[in-house]
Amino acid sequence: MEARTAGDPDQPEFASIDFSPSFISTQLGEMGTPVSPHVVRDWLADNDFALHKIAKVIAGGKSPFRNAQFENIKDFKSQYFDAGNPVFSIDTKAKERLGQLYRKGRVWTQQPYRAFDHDFPSWAKGLVIPHGIYDLLRNHGHINLGLSHDTSLFACDSFRWYWNRIGKRCYPHVTSILWLCDCGGSNSANQNLFKQDLQTLVNDIGVEIRIAHYPSYCSKYNPIERRFFPHVGRACQGKLFDTLDTVVQLMRRTTTKMGLGATVNVIRRTYEIGRKVAKDFKANMTILFDDLIPNWNYRAVPR
Repeated sequence: MEARTAGDPDQPEFASIDFSPSFISTQLGEMGTPVSPHVVRDWLADNDFALHKIAKVIAGGKSPFRNAQFENIKDFKSQYFDAGNPVFSIDTKAKERLGQLYRKGRVWTQQPYRAFDHDFPSWAKGLVIPHGIYDLLRNHGHINLGLSHDTSLFACDSFRWYWNRIGKRCYPHVTSILWLCDCGGSNSANQNLFKQDLQTLVNDIGVEIRIAHYPSYCSKYNPIERRFFPHVGRACQGKLFDTLDTVVQLMRRTTTKMGLGATVNVIRRTYEIGRKVAKDFKANMTILFDDLIPNWNYRAVPR
């Protein structure tokens, strides 16, 4: 028997042993003690053995000021809730391919959906990029489906569309908006291009936006990852994304018994990759950085 791997003290003991009922039943039979797999299964259950998937829980690295930033975000949320100002959790969901391509999940039907026997990207009819905006106060999510690239301009255009058509009607007396974001992606904390597009956004909508980034390796704590995206996935699981209209209709069905709702829109603009920040932006940047952890906390104020 091979015990836990050296250097991984948190791994289960005997991780390489096959504990399947059929294997144990066969081994016991060869040793002269025949036992059926059903009996072995009951014995395993009595001893707290069960089928488990690999748990993705080991942090890929450590973030400086991790706890301080979580306390920061907690304080920001309280301040905005007390003032009646909106708090939005922002992120991009995994890209999806359109076409007769297999998707995980099961649904109640008399016959299964039919998909290609291989998932070659070249067989897809297109690509959709779901950018999510989750309103913590109203428990409502919105998705803008992009059709080209996940860029900082796409993320800002996504919120611009949402705010002009939905957000400002829900918050007519807003004085500031709080975004909760990951550290990377289209709203990367280290990219001046995002800050440039953010400044243009607040100039257009006329409302200050405060950004609070979750520490690196902590994206799973962003509320949209727990309160909205899983329910979007549930509404769509096992269904073919054969057309763009199908994706829109399926995602609009996202609901929970606790009142979660969803709206969906398609942004057809083409976004180029490889854009460069304006040469004079950094020198003339008007983004206001906090004294505490400025890389993760700053405000864009309308000019």
